Amino acid sequence: MVDGKRRSGTVPPLDGGWGWVIVGCCFMVTVCTRAVTRCISVFFVEFQSHFEADYAATAWIHSLVDCTTMLCAPVGSLVGNRWSCRVAVMLGGLLSSCGLLLSSFTTNLELLYFTMGILTGLGFALCYTPAIYMVGCYFHQRKALAYGIAMSGSGIGTFVLAPAVQLLIELYSWRGALLVLSAFVANLCVCGALLRPITLQEGGEEVDGEEGESVGEEKPGNILLQDAELAVKLKESDDSLKSSSPSSLPLPLLSGNPAPKLQRRRCFSFCFLSSQEYRFLLLPDFLGLAVSFLFLASGCSLPFVYLVPCALNSGVSHHQAAFLMSILGVIDIMGNITFGWLTDRRCLKPYRLACYIFAVGMEGLCCLFMPLLRSFPLLVPFAVLYGYFDGAYVALIPVVTSDVVGSQYLSSALGVVYFLHAIPYLISPPVGGWLVDITGSYTATFFLSGTALLASAIVLFTVAGIRRCHSTAAVVVTTDMKHEPLPLPDPSDCFVAFDKEAVNQAVIS
Repeated sequence: MVDGKRRSGTVPPLDGGWGWVIVGCCFMVTVCTRAVTRCISVFFVEFQSHFEADYAATAWIHSLVDCTTMLCAPVGSLVGNRWSCRVAVMLGGLLSSCGLLLSSFTTNLELLYFTMGILTGLGFALCYTPAIYMVGCYFHQRKALAYGIAMSGSGIGTFVLAPAVQLLIELYSWRGALLVLSAFVANLCVCGALLRPITLQEGGEEVDGEEGESVGEEKPGNILLQDAELAVKLKESDDSLKSSSPSSLPLPLLSGNPAPKLQRRRCFSFCFLSSQEYRFLLLPDFLGLAVSFLFLASGCSLPFVYLVPCALNSGVSHHQAAFLMSILGVIDIMGNITFGWLTDRRCLKPYRLACYIFAVGMEGLCCLFMPLLRSFPLLVPFAVLYGYFDGAYVALIPVVTSDVVGSQYLSSALGVVYFLHAIPYLISPPVGGWLVDITGSYTATFFLSGTALLASAIVLFTVAGIRRCHSTAAVVVTTDMKHEPLPLPDPSDCFVAFDKEAVNQAVIS
C-alpha cells in the first residue's frame, strides 16, 4: 500500500460522507459477482440440454465459479494490500467481463469450465474481498448497517437479474444472454475507479490515508498492546524494505553487485510482512469460526443451485421457478438491512455472534423441510424464510470476523474466510447432483444442505459457550485476586503486560 502521513492523535472513523459512495460501490460489486453467480442456475437447464450433460457435470460450472471466487480471495486481499483496492477491483472487472464474453462462444462443456468457472471466478475474487474491506475502513459506529446495505446487492441483483436472464435466454438464447451479462459485469471497472484512498483533515493538516488503515482502525485506547507493537514492527519492516531498494543505496555499494543480498533482504521483508498480517490465524476463536465456515459453505450454495431444478421437477413452470429466485432475492435484501440495523443497536451489539448463529440455524431447518414442499404456493414460504436468514448471516460475516480478529486484520481475515468457502463450494454442488442422479429426487440434496448448516451453527455455538465459560472463570479469579497483594512481574515474561498502578499499590501495601 501507499504510505500516508499519520498524526499522533486519534483520527475518528468517517461513518458517512464518501463512505456512502463506497457502500454503493460495494453494493454494485455484490450485484455483479454474487448475484450473477446465483443466476447461473437459470442457465442450468439450457447448458444441460445444449451440451447433453447430466446433473453432476453441469453443476461443475456453478461450483467452479464459486470455488475460484473463494479460493482466490486471498489473492484479492494481497493485491489490495500491496497496491490498492482500486487496482484490484478494476483488474477483476476486466477479467470477469472477458470470461463471460468468451463463455458465449464456447462449443463444449470443458471450455465453459475454464472461461466461466475459472476466468470469471478469478475476476470476481479480485473484486469481492477488497470492496468489502473498504466498507469497514469508512465505517465504525454504523458498520453493521453499512455492511447490510452493501451486501444486499446480492439479493437485489438476484431479484432483478433472475427474471431478466430468463427473458434474455428466451429472446437471444443463452449465448446472447451471456454477452449482455459480460457488458453488465464490466461496470465493476467503474466501481473500482471510485474506491479512492481516504483523505482526512484534522486541525488544518491533511492526513492522507491508505485504503483501510487510517480510518478503519479502532481508537488507540481500544487496540491491544500486541497490535500496537505489530504496527510498529510493520512500519519498521516497510521502512527497511524501502531503504533496501537500489535507488537508496550509495553508488559505491551499487558497483559491488549487491543483487543477491538485496534479493534476500527483500524476500525476508516480504515474508515478515505476510506472516504478521496472518498472525490472527493462531487465535482460538478464529479457528472455531473457520471450522464453522467450512460447514456453512458446504450447505449454503445447494439451495441456490437446485431450487429452480427442484421446482421444475415438482411441476412448476419456468417463469414461476425463476420468480422463486426473485422472491428469495428480494427477501434477502430485507435480511441484509434489517439484521444490519438491528445488530447496530446498543441492546444487540454485544450479541452479534448469537444473531449470526440463529440465522444459520434457521437456514438449516428450512432446508430440512424443503422436500415436503411440492407446489409453488408451498415453495414461496421456503424462498421467503431461506432468503431472509441468508441475507442476515451474509451481512454479519464481515462484522463477526471483524469482532473476532480486529479491524486491523480485516482484509487478510476476509481473504482467509472466503478461501475456506472454496473447497466446499467446489464439491457440494456436484455431490448434490450425484445424489439427484442416484436417488432420482432432490430430498437427499436438501437434507445434506440442512445438516451442514445446522452443524455450522452448533460448532460456533459450542465455541461461544466455551469462551463464555472461560470469561466467567477469569472474572471470578480476578475478583478473588482483588483481596490479595499482586506479585511483582517476572522480568523474564516479556509477553505479559501488568497494570503499573495496581503493581505500585501492591508494593506499598
